[in-house]
Amino acid sequence: VVFPEFNDLNPDEHDPRYNTEHGVYAPHCGLDELMFAWGHDEYMYRMLVANNTAIPREGLDMIRYHSAYPWHDRGAYKHLMKPEDEQRLEWVQLFNKFDLYTKDEGNDLRGNFTEDLWPYYKGLCEKYGLGGKLKW
Repeated sequence: VVFPEFNDLNPDEHDPRYNTEHGVYAPHCGLDELMFAWGHDEYMYRMLVANNTAIPREGLDMIRYHSAYPWHDRGAYKHLMKPEDEQRLEWVQLFNKFDLYTKDEGNDLRGNFTEDLWPYYKGLCEKYGLGGKLKW
């Protein structure tokens, strides 16, 4: 939770139905049933799905859940995971090593290489069914 000091302003904070180990969720309901804050991850995931991308499930999971740090970095939500979510966790953790590197001020990827890289990324878009007009 980014600003936990504001939790007291939410009436659900004092509702005993939600103040249990599982909150509003059923035990082991699975990652896809959890409500995460809407951000760039969920937006990109939904845009890709709406455009019928051929990116495999593991790739879509990496995009959708890479900012869920309490889950993939601190082991939170284990009591809500389905057994198949364990493999998804491994993929997201693998991806995050590379995601964090691209945010490092000292890496070589921060320059303006747009023209040089465009053919490569255009090819990837076409490979995964995203080469034409997209629904945004």
